[in-house]
Formats: sequence, C-alpha cells, structure tokens
Amino acid sequence: MSDLAARVQALVALFRHVERTRMAGVPVLHAALQVEAVGFEPVPVEPQEPPATVGVLLTPWFMNLVWLPLQPDARTDGVGQARLRAVGNTRFQFIGACEAGLGAYEACSLASPMFEFADQAQARATARAVLDALRPPAPAVSKGRRGFLLGRSAVEARP
Repeated sequence: MSDLAARVQALVALFRHVERTRMAGVPVLHAALQVEAVGFEPVPVEPQEPPATVGVLLTPWFMNLVWLPLQPDARTDGVGQARLRAVGNTRFQFIGACEAGLGAYEACSLASPMFEFADQAQARATARAVLDALRPPAPAVSKGRRGFLLGRSAVEARP
C-alpha cells in the first residue's frame, strides 16, 4: 500500500471512530451520509515541507478540504493555527489539527452541517466538483496525422 493510500485510510478510520464515539447522538449528524475520502492526490509543497496530499473528507457532520502530510507527524504546535495554502490557483485558510493515531493535518471547511445534501452520492458529486474546479486539467497531448491514425501522440510517434 502506498504512503498516500495508507494515510487516507487512516484519516477515514479516525473519523469513522469519531462518528461512533465523540459524535454519537449529536443531532447535527446526517443519517444518510457516511465518512468518505474523495479525490486525495499529492500536491506541491513548500521547500523544507514534507510531501502531502489534498482531497475532500465527507462526514455526516461536515465536508472539509484536508491537507494531509504523507508521513505521520505528532507535533501539536500548529493546532488551531491558520495557514494559507494554495490548492490549484486558489488560496484557502486551513486550520491545523492533530489526532492520536493520525498525527497532524489541516482542514478548511466547505460545508457544515450537511443537511443540504440529500444523500452520499450528492455530497460526493459536490466534493468532486470542488476538486475539479480547483485542479488544473491535465495537459492535452496533440497527435500528428500519423499518430492520430496509429493511436499515438506526436511525441511517441517521433523516431
């Protein structure tokens, strides 16, 4: 399992645990929703910063854009501190947090509470739309006539 997959799995496991424990019985929980990680991908980081991933975390009580370092870090010096981070061409204010078993991460609220979403599919589609709007599209690969006919890009078609 990759570092990214392991970290995202740990994030989901943590918030499923939070749902069953700290959030149990809280009226802000939307019963039609569940904890899910959407679209986590590596992101560029500042020099001297550890590699990280960004995606959307859906829970029955919030939807957050999450900045998650790929290696667990138990430092708590950034907890509660705001930090501007670029995601695509947009800058967001993320708030630092740290949880036992996961370590430090940062979150930016997109929606809370979650009652405006009818179901998990609608919440997931919204999360994907947010990420699509923030991430630049992949560059198109042009094909020459020969590449088009043979199904190869112009770069691949060159000898």
